[in-house]
Amino acid sequence: MLDQIPILSLIVFTPLLGVLALLFVPRHNGRLIQWIGIGTTFLPLLLSAWLYASFDIAKAGDQFAETLRWIHVSLNTELLERLGSVETYHVQFDYALAADGLSLPLVFLTALVASMAALASVTIKKRFKTYFILFLLLETGMLGVFLARDLFLFFLFFEITLVPMFFLIGIYGLYEREKAANKFLVYNGLGSAFMLIAFLILISTAGMTVEGSSFVYSGAYDTILKNMQDAASFANLGPELGQSFPNPFFLTEGNRTLVFFLLLIAFGIKLPIFPFHTWMLRVHTEAPPPIVMIHSGVLLKMGAYGLLKFGVFLFPSEAKQWAVLIAVLGVVNILYGAALAFVQKEFKLILAYSSVSHMGIVLLATAAMNGIGVQGAVFQMVSHGLISALMFLLVGSLYERTSSTQLSAMGGFAKSMPFMSGMLLIAGMASLGLPGLSGFVSELLAFLSLFDAMPILTAVGCLGIILAAVYVLRGVLAITFGPPKEASLGYKDARWIEAVPMIALTAFILLIGIYPAVLSEPLQTTIGGIEQWLAGADANGGG
Repeated sequence: MLDQIPILSLIVFTPLLGVLALLFVPRHNGRLIQWIGIGTTFLPLLLSAWLYASFDIAKAGDQFAETLRWIHVSLNTELLERLGSVETYHVQFDYALAADGLSLPLVFLTALVASMAALASVTIKKRFKTYFILFLLLETGMLGVFLARDLFLFFLFFEITLVPMFFLIGIYGLYEREKAANKFLVYNGLGSAFMLIAFLILISTAGMTVEGSSFVYSGAYDTILKNMQDAASFANLGPELGQSFPNPFFLTEGNRTLVFFLLLIAFGIKLPIFPFHTWMLRVHTEAPPPIVMIHSGVLLKMGAYGLLKFGVFLFPSEAKQWAVLIAVLGVVNILYGAALAFVQKEFKLILAYSSVSHMGIVLLATAAMNGIGVQGAVFQMVSHGLISALMFLLVGSLYERTSSTQLSAMGGFAKSMPFMSGMLLIAGMASLGLPGLSGFVSELLAFLSLFDAMPILTAVGCLGIILAAVYVLRGVLAITFGPPKEASLGYKDARWIEAVPMIALTAFILLIGIYPAVLSEPLQTTIGGIEQWLAGADANGGG
């Protein structure tokens, strides 16, 4: 049934229905604006849940694919004829969407976190209409990133996320919101520049196909992946076309390494990898809590997804060659983030450095270059997305009551706010990897995947788990069971609109921890083929 319905397009663009509706609502009608904005986010959530339930775990590769010719440009054939060329050249970008085992859980994560963050947005006190329009545009961009199957379309969706995020931070953040927004834009804009250069090289080389006497340069991901897997297609174009086609740029080892590092830097800034992490700290501390939920829960995962999808899957030989470097960067992230989280006195900064540390685990799993590593990376992305979203949801609720996130200003909340304190304890236990919660499964897979190849680096990285227990318990216990402040006895526990997203996020953290097959089964449809490609990369000479 779903084959006849463009469900992926519906998932991506239904938030724009909310944008359209909000344009006709007077800006002074704040309550109606809030409910339209919140209600619209549940449309892609319901559709993505339907998609998840309908995904065929017995079928490998992309599913629910949608392809439409979008941009087709023919180069100046008259000029080429004057130059004596008998071939024609075309540039083609398609509107291409598809879901696979890698993108499916991230799409659902995006829709879930966006809906929960929309509920948390009732704390926003100004310019409701602008806020929810930007919020829904941001959601469209995030969903499109995980479903796009054309490099140009992926880049377009990726850039769409930057503009609303910049304004959401700059308008609705705290005291240094403008500095945080500018730093966000500069760093992410720089990463986008590296990504654009890498994509242009990919399109002009691995994106080339031959149709008769025509050369077609395409951004289609499947075409690029196939040509990277069968590099001989560049050299075996036939005697006539082969002579007129320039020397295949991509067959040189140095150029493949160049593009791999361009992608590593581009997505490493988004992840973020040390030392490109400073912009993220400002966003975590200055942006409004609902936006930080999206930033930590989804936007950072776009970097990890891009690194896997474009860096590792397209360049397995280069990724294997530099796996030790990736693992070292992962260990640095883990230990650096954990060590600095331990000494922070503000809870938001503890969580910010914790994100740096936990994203280092994604790098460790990526460096393993095997199926378990891919599973570990995806589990960690989804798990951290849920946990960090829950944490910042709680931070927002606490800040609304205390006007501070300093540990010294909070304490003894277990008595006055037992429900929120319980949620905070669950989130903390999940973050440090308690069995039965999602954090345990993701960390187990990540470290297990790398232990055989790099036991020393893996053992050093495991120190991050110990440090996580220290800084998480330090912060959480100080808030819940620390010395009560005089004002804390008067604070009210969570309202229903706060409790609903807290319960929902906690439920999925428990679900993955107790029944990880809900996430691993769809992943198997993608891992099978990719694992063969990764394993055979060295034997075939790579790329």
